[in-house]
This record gives sequence, C-alpha cells and structure tokens, in this order.
Amino acid sequence: MLTLALRAADGGEFQPPSINDTHLPEILPWGVEWGEGFLGKNGLVLLVSVVVIWAFFSFAIRRQSLVPTRMQFIGESIYAFVRNSLGRDILGEKHFKPWIPFLFAIFTFILVNNLMGAIPVIQMPSFSHAGPAYVMAGIVYFTWIGVGIQKHGLRYFKLVTIPSGVPWYVMPVMIPLEIISNFIVRPLTHSLRVMAVMLAGHMIVMIAAAGSEFLVTQQDNIFLNATGIIVLIGFVPLYFLELLLMVLQAFVFALLTAIYLQGAIEADAH
Repeated sequence: MLTLALRAADGGEFQPPSINDTHLPEILPWGVEWGEGFLGKNGLVLLVSVVVIWAFFSFAIRRQSLVPTRMQFIGESIYAFVRNSLGRDILGEKHFKPWIPFLFAIFTFILVNNLMGAIPVIQMPSFSHAGPAYVMAGIVYFTWIGVGIQKHGLRYFKLVTIPSGVPWYVMPVMIPLEIISNFIVRPLTHSLRVMAVMLAGHMIVMIAAAGSEFLVTQQDNIFLNATGIIVLIGFVPLYFLELLLMVLQAFVFALLTAIYLQGAIEADAH
C-alpha cells in the first residue's frame, strides 16, 4: 500500500495519495479510464466477494454438528446476529422471518466488500465508490416502497406523506417536507453514509502511511525521520479503527434497511 500510495515529486516534495492511486488497470477496458469499468478492480472485488461469501458459508455448514466447529460457530453467529438483532428486534415477531435472507445478504455483502479494503493489494473498499453504494441503496429503496404498496395499496403514499394529527394549515409545509425526507433524502443518505465513511477513513489511512514513508525514507533530517516513525506507529490504531468502521457501516446499512421495511409494513400504525 505504501509504495502505491506514495508519490514524491522530483523536487522532493510530498504529494499525498489520491483516489486514482488506488485503481488498477481494467481487465476489459471498455474504453474508460482505469478503475471505472465494470471489470475494473472495483467490479472484480464485487464479484469476488460473492464467491467468498458463498464459499465461506458453504464450508461452514457442510458438516453440521451439535458441537459446532469454529467455522460453523462463526457462520451461525453471523446468521443469529442478523436474525435476532436486525430481523426480529426491528421487524417484530410477526413479520421478520421472510426478510431474514434479504437482510442477511445485505449485511454480509457490504461487510465482506468493506473488509476487502483492508487487504493491501485491493486497498479501497468497494463501497468507497459511489456506484455500488447507490445501487445497494436503490435496491433497498424500491424494495420498501414496493412492500408499502403491496401492504397498503396506493394509500401508502398518503400514509407516509400526510402526518396524522397535524392541523390542516400546517399541511402545505409538512407534506413537501415529508416527500423530500422519505423519497429523496432517505435513499441519498442511505448510500452516501457508507460511501463517505469508507472513502474518508481509507484516505486518512493512506495519507498517514504515505506520509510516514516519505518522512522516513526520503528525508535526511533525523527529527523528520523520528516524526515519520511516530506517524507510522499512529497508523496502526488508525488501521484497526478503520476495520471497526467497516463492520459498523455494514451494520448501520442493514439496520436502516430493516427500519425502512418496518416503516413500510406498519405505515398505518404511525
């Protein structure tokens, strides 16, 4: 990561790494710049993550036993977490079971793609790019709207845009706000939250790593060398903090998905 991220100018000035430094050449260029095509590094990581999830859980459940193996225990723990914390606790006992596969797929897919960014050669989490984040948020967006229409018919739009108990003279202000909040702001924040955190966190780690290498290897001043070592030591907790954020953002995305589904299912209860 350090070698790829660092670029020193001919004059010896530090040039911080940019997003372009994280890209690799396209497998099939499709006439686009590096890192932007479907079969670029980002698209490849998305496909590989599906294979990784399938392989892991297939291996974990291949020999189920009353006393679980380590892999079976990890797989069952992840499933139980999604089932209980994201499904039953949010959607309720009556509605949660049909949505376990959907929530499980979303949580594991985002989690694995985020953790891919912790691998030095891959470098950037898939969801640090806007495209995958928009697509995932779009899938969730149309899913909960579809659920609301299926459950309540077209009356669903009235339920989510016209608050009950609000005086009539406030409605001209409240209805546009509810429309913007539910149908525009909600999907945008759902996608941009995970993208912004993944991008910002990883760029901070890259800059810290590149800066420490620059100070240690390309400066003759012993004090600057010592500063570089201090920055490198600080890079380690930053790395583990980013790992925590990767897991947390997968949880937040799946949690909001469950909340939106619950709101669509029980729109008439609000």
